[in-house]
Amino acid sequence: MAIIHPFKGWLPRTDKVDEVACVPYDVISTEEAAQMADGKPDSFLHVIRPEIDLPDDISIYDDKVYEKGAENLKNLLSSDLYQQDEKHAIYIYQLETANHKQTGVFTCASVQDYDNDVILKHELTRPDKEDDRTRHILTQQAHAEPVMLTFKDTADVTFHIEKMTLTQPPLIEHEGEGGVIHRIWKTFSTVDFVEGFSEISNFYIADGHHRCKSASRVAEALRKEDKSPPGEKEYDYFPVVLFPMDQMKILPYNRVIKNVADETFLRLKEEFDLKKTDKKSPSEKGAISVYYNNQWWEMELPAAKDNNVVSKLDVARLQDHLLSPIFGIENPRTDSNIHFVGGIRGTKELEKLTDSGQYDLAISMYPTNIKELIEVSDHGELMPPKSTWFEPKIKSGLIIHTF
Repeated sequence: MAIIHPFKGWLPRTDKVDEVACVPYDVISTEEAAQMADGKPDSFLHVIRPEIDLPDDISIYDDKVYEKGAENLKNLLSSDLYQQDEKHAIYIYQLETANHKQTGVFTCASVQDYDNDVILKHELTRPDKEDDRTRHILTQQAHAEPVMLTFKDTADVTFHIEKMTLTQPPLIEHEGEGGVIHRIWKTFSTVDFVEGFSEISNFYIADGHHRCKSASRVAEALRKEDKSPPGEKEYDYFPVVLFPMDQMKILPYNRVIKNVADETFLRLKEEFDLKKTDKKSPSEKGAISVYYNNQWWEMELPAAKDNNVVSKLDVARLQDHLLSPIFGIENPRTDSNIHFVGGIRGTKELEKLTDSGQYDLAISMYPTNIKELIEVSDHGELMPPKSTWFEPKIKSGLIIHTF
């Protein structure tokens, strides 16, 4: 059964939240981070994207980058901007947009649960990104950003969440990018939550596979140093926000391809009966929209090659029938001819990238749904890279876990 671990979080003063809160490290580039942090010396971007405080030509894997991140975090936590709770707490985290709301529990999960497949994954991790996150965690002695997990909700957990959110004002309320409202509640009465989650069989990684794996690697390395058994130290736990799966919102993860010759597109058109359309996004599973030479086209994806749960995914059917045989993209994880565009950026971004000449062709996908993610995870399978884009995103800098 799943373990949650209340912890002594570091939270910004309520009047300083707007100064420190920022988007997660992995949704923006270094250049975008530098622009967003310009004139904001206390932004948490200086912790999660510390290269922005160093010369432009520095590698993000340079030792100075990790040292700078640790220095920036230390300075923030020793300032009057942050304060650490004196007792272990459970936090409630709510995200609200004009047409969507999701409320989850911000706590720590167990590295042991990740290692033992109580926390189930659906994507492979890349060694270089694992190494990067692991070094940041070790150097900072902190998990600066939480992982987004989902779970099959129970009446007991829902009751305890609503008991807080419906009877108390939030401790923090912050309006982020795109008008997303971020609210946080806190309680030191943690037993009910710990017991409630102990009845849940599995957690599922929604967003943050590399942070999970890196937390596991950090715990393994530190246990070797101090010879402690698993589960005894604070580094054996990492911060997560647990959202009920029926509240999760998934947007499509779209694709753009750099080099596409006219004859290649002609082959695509002839083999798959592309039709001109004014629709920039598919309206149902099994269809895609294609943008080429300032024109949108629509087509049905061929059926899955077999009955495997992964093969039936749209992203897998795209790979099997188009990306590999037509465009020669065998491994989209490493092929430089393909790039991925999160659905939050919309189809205008696809048009912008192709109209500007940066890419030749764009593919607008229908979003993977949460049931597909759970089915893949339960079968111990892995999705193709960039299959899901969860939105809205958790803000960074609102609650920090140190060890």
